[in-house]
Amino acid sequence: MPVTRQQAEELFRKYNESESLYHHALSVETVMREAAERYGEDPEFWGIVGFLHDIDWEKFPEEHCRKAPELLKEIDAPDELIHAVCSHGYGLVSDVKPEHRMEKMLYTVDELTGLITATALMRPEKMKGITVKSIKKKWKDKSFAAGVNRTLISDGAAMLEMDVNDVIQLAIDGMTRIAPQLGLWPDEAE
Repeated sequence: MPVTRQQAEELFRKYNESESLYHHALSVETVMREAAERYGEDPEFWGIVGFLHDIDWEKFPEEHCRKAPELLKEIDAPDELIHAVCSHGYGLVSDVKPEHRMEKMLYTVDELTGLITATALMRPEKMKGITVKSIKKKWKDKSFAAGVNRTLISDGAAMLEMDVNDVIQLAIDGMTRIAPQLGLWPDEAE
């Protein structure tokens, strides 16, 4: 039986209390859903993978991507989901290589959603009207969101055989869908 969104939510909340990490999980989830829809894949499954990708980050940062399989087994996660979650840390904290399009997308958009969030938070209009150009401008400023690994994003786009600008646009489209829920939409009263 596949993992449900409710099971994913309950497991995530069991191991993570940080609202910023929760918003990150939602960001990655929505971008993964956007990608799945574009490629004719299962948006529910891709979304759950995106939502759960950092399941072990808050409580087990030293075991990131290595503790995840144990936690995911609590909800009988299939091997495909576990492999995908472990592969998003490839070359950093994991030797599990992204093999399938879904895994490559997760690998790429994990860092990218952080850059988009940081960029949106610097703009009065937040995600409203944000463009690839505005993200690329911040991309070039290495001191801005310095923790975002831009090389990883570029490498991921290459794995996907996509132009990095197209990946950025896909991520913007996905995140814009839920921008108010992420606190990334301007207050209309302002």
